[in-house]
Amino acid sequence: MSGRGEPERQGSSARVARGQSGHLSRATTSNAKFDSAHRTSHRTSHRTSHSTGTVGLTNARTRIVGERTGLLADAIITLVRFFRTIGAIFAGWTRRISSVVTVLGWSILFLVPAAFVLGYGLGWVELVAVAFAGTVLIIVATIYLIGRIAFSIELSVTHSRVVVGERATGLITVTNPTTRRHAGLKVEVSVGRGLAEIAMPSLAHGASFQHEFLLPTSRRGVLWIGPVRTVRADPVGLVRRELLWTDAKQLFVHPRTIGIPSTSTGFVRDLEGNPTRDLSNSDVSFHALREYVPGDERRYIHWKSTAKTGTYMVRQFEETRRSHLVIALSLATANYATEEEFEMAVSVAGSLGVRAIRDARNVAVVVSEKTPEFAKRKVLAVRHLNTLTRTRLLDDLAVIEHGESALGIVDVARVAADEITGISVAFLVCGSLATVTELRAASTKFPPGVEVVAVVCDPETIPGLRRVAGLSVLTIGYLEDLQKSLARSVAV
Repeated sequence: MSGRGEPERQGSSARVARGQSGHLSRATTSNAKFDSAHRTSHRTSHRTSHSTGTVGLTNARTRIVGERTGLLADAIITLVRFFRTIGAIFAGWTRRISSVVTVLGWSILFLVPAAFVLGYGLGWVELVAVAFAGTVLIIVATIYLIGRIAFSIELSVTHSRVVVGERATGLITVTNPTTRRHAGLKVEVSVGRGLAEIAMPSLAHGASFQHEFLLPTSRRGVLWIGPVRTVRADPVGLVRRELLWTDAKQLFVHPRTIGIPSTSTGFVRDLEGNPTRDLSNSDVSFHALREYVPGDERRYIHWKSTAKTGTYMVRQFEETRRSHLVIALSLATANYATEEEFEMAVSVAGSLGVRAIRDARNVAVVVSEKTPEFAKRKVLAVRHLNTLTRTRLLDDLAVIEHGESALGIVDVARVAADEITGISVAFLVCGSLATVTELRAASTKFPPGVEVVAVVCDPETIPGLRRVAGLSVLTIGYLEDLQKSLARSVAV
């Protein structure tokens, strides 16, 4: 009995062990599934926290179908995009054809066949005469399109970069290198969206003609000058032939900036590399003494304290960090009341960035990205401007424009804080429509210890400095107020 009972007990124990093992295996699998589901949920919530959907989004899609995202909405958007593409292609061909045949030319082309049909069909001799006269005009106009005049034309621009409001000119030089005289022509130069027309006189062999013209620099941007083209047209004006002679040239019209002395930003706590609360084994700011532990460098042993205490003592330092400035400019139309506010904000970003570049500081200048017209969700991203040199930064600032679908100041601050590490000072530049609540929310997106300064451009208010819950708010009415406000804030 005992012999049979022992194996039974062993078998029972084995079954219990296998049962417990299976239970533990199932529990482990369940825990693994829970952990996997938790991680997936965390990743999903992380993605959701960075994707706001159509909330606050204003683009072509939301204007057409609102927040709808179904198949019908997608079909409507696809049709709209298709017809826009067809319209763009048709407009391109229309521009090409209309650049040769004028409106009067198209009228004659339709009138001549109609006059022939009606004249011969109804027996009207007058209409037949009109048809033949129109045919002669078409033949003469076609002759004007044949041939090419050998000119030598050069286009030069006095400066490639100017500040808003500065004087800039272009110069056209036309030379006749042939052995015979050429009749005068009309010369056209594209200047941005405008057109400069120049009447060129008749030129003898080896003669040249120069004409200087002013360039519009009243608005920031990139101005394309050229190409230079000559226009040949028949006397009646049925056709016109344009010949291109030069390539287009660029003129960068930079935003206006103001000089800011380095000491003007001294009110920012760690702008000059002041020590942080982080302790380090090697730096320049002494903090305290502590006992030696294996791994410490012997050169930091404090021998006088070691002799007094009989224990090795080493120096402890406070870690210093080099200032890393972030200048975040909102391009959201909703943050600005007028165009003047936006231009002032661009000038503020440029002034702060140029000062930081001259001081050889680590600086990042970011602006809002814009959501594409037919995107379903808001694009949470910022565009980093080139801060390698002063010129490259101003070149990038010359081409930015505000938009309805651009990120607001809160989202710009959030993305900048996520993408840029080691931020010590953050300037948030916006217009008067950005509320104090939004500015406070934007400042909370940065890690603790980051000095956040909001620069609000508002020509309708009195300049000043306010401190709101760890946030410094500078309000300026003119660009010159930036320097005065920063200098005044040093004493606050």
